Amino acid sequence: MDTTLTTALASINGVPLHAQGEALDDDNLRQRACTELLRQAAIQAGLLAADDAPSLDGSISEEASAAIEALLAAKLAIPEPSDEACRRHFDAHPARWRSGDRAQVRHVLFAVTPGVDVRKLRDRAEALLLELRCHRDGEADRFAPRAAELSNCPSGAEGGNLGWLRREDCAPEFAREIFAGAEIGVLPRLVHSRFGLHVVEVVAREAGQVPEFEAVRSAVAMALRQQGFVSALRQYMQLLAGAACVEGVMLDSADTPLVQ
Repeated sequence: MDTTLTTALASINGVPLHAQGEALDDDNLRQRACTELLRQAAIQAGLLAADDAPSLDGSISEEASAAIEALLAAKLAIPEPSDEACRRHFDAHPARWRSGDRAQVRHVLFAVTPGVDVRKLRDRAEALLLELRCHRDGEADRFAPRAAELSNCPSGAEGGNLGWLRREDCAPEFAREIFAGAEIGVLPRLVHSRFGLHVVEVVAREAGQVPEFEAVRSAVAMALRQQGFVSALRQYMQLLAGAACVEGVMLDSADTPLVQ
């Protein structure tokens, strides 16, 4: 991720995107630029009063937000996916629609609590991760006693054992890490969650079932509509940027209509 800080004044058609001297990373600056392009386009389309006031902190008025929503509804042509397109997508990405995956998991939780030195906590977690990753076959199990000694989770008393988990049993950020691949053993990275830092071992996995296409047809169609929206929005933003005076921020632009 590009985190370059920008202090030179950036603007869209002369409207500043931040206060003089304010430092913004490139992602934040581009987000503000895109919002301002859409706000100005809504004014030009007659959907927003010309005296709607821009801000220097990236926020917009409720009226501007509603006008931008109406603008996008009018300007973005998003075709309804056909049955054939939905089926092709389903056949190409069967794992996306599979449900019922389970993983048998153990963990050691280093909880982030008020006043804790997060850097030292991370150092302790990483030291344990390295220790457990270096465990050799045939050696006595180190995970259970280390979980009992160090984990801030009640599961520590059970050697860190969380049992068999499905995606819906976990916090989303925890589930993303556990079910992102097919790894068995101690994961090679710390897992971050709202509770803290976890050293995680996947003991075993069981794959779920891929449903029949008709059972998930509406969900597949929704996914394709979302893809279409993102593509159409990107193209529309390129056209707006191509027609605007953009200063101090890098945006993709195009000066001719793009084929959907």
